[in-house]
Amino acid sequence: MDGRELVRSVKVLGSVQGLRAARSALRQRRTDARALPPRGAERARVPGPVDTAEPLPGGGIVRFARSVLRISVSAGGTVFWGWDEAGPLPSYALAGEPPEPDPRAVLEPDTDGGWRVVSERVTVAVSRHGAVEVRTPGGVVLRRDLPPRWWEPVRGGAARWVQRSEVPPDARFFGLGGRSAGPRLRDGSYRLWNTDPKGRFAPGDDPLYITMPVQLVVADAGTHLAFHDNSWDGRVVLAEGEEGAGSGHDRPGTSEVRMDGGPLRCWVVVGTPARVLHGWAALTGAPALPPSWALGPQHARWGFGSEHEVRRVVDGYRDRELPLSVLHLDIDHYDGHRVFTVDRERFPDLPGLAKELRGRGVRLVSIVDPAVKVEPGNEVYDGGRAVGAFVRDDRGDEVHGVVWPGECAYPDFTDPEARKWWGTLYEERLVQGFSGVWHDMNEPVSFAPFGDQTLPRSARHSLEGRGGDHREAHNVYGLMMARAGYEGLRALRPEERPFLFSRSGWAGMQRYGGTWSGDVSTGWPGLRASLALVLGLGLCGVPYSGPDVGGFDGSPSPELFVRWYQLGAWLPLFRTHAAIGAGRREPWEFGPEALEHARVALAERERLRPYFVTLSRLARMTGAPYVRPVWWGSPEDRALRDCEDAFLLGDSLLVAPVLTRGTDRRAVRLPRGRWYDTATGQPYEGPGQVLLDAPLSRVPVLARAGAVIPVRDEEDGELVLEVWAPAAGRTGGGLVVRDTGDGWEPAEIERYQSRLTDGRVVVERVTDEGVREAELPVRVRGVVG
Repeated sequence: MDGRELVRSVKVLGSVQGLRAARSALRQRRTDARALPPRGAERARVPGPVDTAEPLPGGGIVRFARSVLRISVSAGGTVFWGWDEAGPLPSYALAGEPPEPDPRAVLEPDTDGGWRVVSERVTVAVSRHGAVEVRTPGGVVLRRDLPPRWWEPVRGGAARWVQRSEVPPDARFFGLGGRSAGPRLRDGSYRLWNTDPKGRFAPGDDPLYITMPVQLVVADAGTHLAFHDNSWDGRVVLAEGEEGAGSGHDRPGTSEVRMDGGPLRCWVVVGTPARVLHGWAALTGAPALPPSWALGPQHARWGFGSEHEVRRVVDGYRDRELPLSVLHLDIDHYDGHRVFTVDRERFPDLPGLAKELRGRGVRLVSIVDPAVKVEPGNEVYDGGRAVGAFVRDDRGDEVHGVVWPGECAYPDFTDPEARKWWGTLYEERLVQGFSGVWHDMNEPVSFAPFGDQTLPRSARHSLEGRGGDHREAHNVYGLMMARAGYEGLRALRPEERPFLFSRSGWAGMQRYGGTWSGDVSTGWPGLRASLALVLGLGLCGVPYSGPDVGGFDGSPSPELFVRWYQLGAWLPLFRTHAAIGAGRREPWEFGPEALEHARVALAERERLRPYFVTLSRLARMTGAPYVRPVWWGSPEDRALRDCEDAFLLGDSLLVAPVLTRGTDRRAVRLPRGRWYDTATGQPYEGPGQVLLDAPLSRVPVLARAGAVIPVRDEEDGELVLEVWAPAAGRTGGGLVVRDTGDGWEPAEIERYQSRLTDGRVVVERVTDEGVREAELPVRVRGVVG
């Protein structure tokens, strides 16, 4: 560390905290230098020529001169392969046992000395030198993985590896977790290491809090998801292809995955986008179902400071007749930033406050950080030491870092006993009256003026008893903290569904809850990044997410705030939030015009609450995200693949937010079919592009012709079916799942169809017994005929 780095540390964290962070960072460097010696000379290895093969149900084992490949295809068409005999387990991503292999598919000889597995939905071919191709049943190549290469330290240790892959030249890449430059991932290098960007981020900043080795690839030939199940530090280099490049020859798109260690194993799911996400959820777990109140408007601020200020904000919403479902308390409500404590001077009766607010329809949600202040007499720290819950170094000493409370220890969430202990601590939060939690700083973070703000790479972790270090545990730290919290809350209050969302996570995090954008920078680029993150995470199987509306670190203009608020109102997690000193985020703080525009957005969100409840249930049942790219139903439409400034909300609505300053009209690209402007009722035919008005009071929203959407009646709040007239000769429909409360009650999917009969729109409910007239009130919109 040089003098400039020290000065920066002191400026950012304060003189005492900054010096602590600097000393901690130097200590971590010395620890890694001692425990992780240089790799030294390495020996390169490739599979070599094929030797023998052993057919097994659903696949088999192919032996090469210098490696062994294990292949399995499930009955649902999900493909697994692992080099060096790597199997599917153990895995932090999988929800349980891997899918059963398809007994009808067997390993058989292929041309040119290779082998193949043919199943109903996919064919996997292995060349005699170790290339692996995934093909459609018709033989079209979706993905071709070239023979991998390993570099093994001569003196022993983890082998690093690279896997290069080719995809069709027209393919587009999506996924890799939360990427601010998405949702379409252009040519570039993307790191796989969950990272706190030190206060704020904007498009192009990479990596961020959630990275996943999950690629969703969309091409004319079909859609597939590829997941390299490896949590080590790595990097993915992507390059889109080009048709007719160089003397008329196609140049394929390429992906290069490099990992610093760990197994080389891969899952591939093929099919339509809906089928792919359903298969991914079946593999990694169904998304947790948020309670219905978590689908309403939420408000947070770092720096409420007191019960009086909390009441003032809630009164502000109520006095202006603005709906509010949730209020979040940040670290300033803790006693000295110590987790699982309360500042009794500023919050003398937190349970009483929570009870009062709940009586007014507002829930309290608490922040929870993983770092525990190292302080004798701190009950959480003493309890963790008693059960051996904290991460240790190679000498058996506790690893300490610096976070908001000062010097801190870190629970090892890869240890089942540590998770169990941590889960019991949430009882204190429930006693204080909180209804849910949000996990922060769990990449994990240890403040540092240079390098990665995290634990030493040599820090030791349990890894479910296998043992290992932070190089393998880092990316799953937030995931396992979410598991500890979710399982703890469920055990403490089994009659209610836990509400939890986490800043950091990994593949499979949807099993325990959702996420949010983190500290997105206030500005128009940050607004655009907010949408990119929600879309990208949804395609990685995390359907419940949203941004800090208004941005985290600055004071938005009234126009920017309104446009951000309008976007947030159409996203699953609709929450304002800001840092200390970044200004307020209450809608009335931006002037009377902004307040009225925010009121309109809030009213529409509340009117559509039954639709959001339905989408949340469908996400759990099918894995489909609430917020979907506009190409979701038409992945073969190349123009839609490149559309990044609009999205589908379920199957029925297309939302076109305004993402640039001073815009009052914007172009909107439509998928095929008829679409209605919900503000004017004007119909438009897709596919194609239309120019729509986008005054500051609203953003363009279009409804699919024939859609049946559950909404709240604006007068009595009862459930109503809003039906957009089908085009002549066409039918439509929709699904409705009613709110059954915040427990575990099963829900029924109601299916409706719409059609034109004698110039009249007819809506019927479709059941196993037949078709009958819809019992719910119906409101028809759009042009009939």
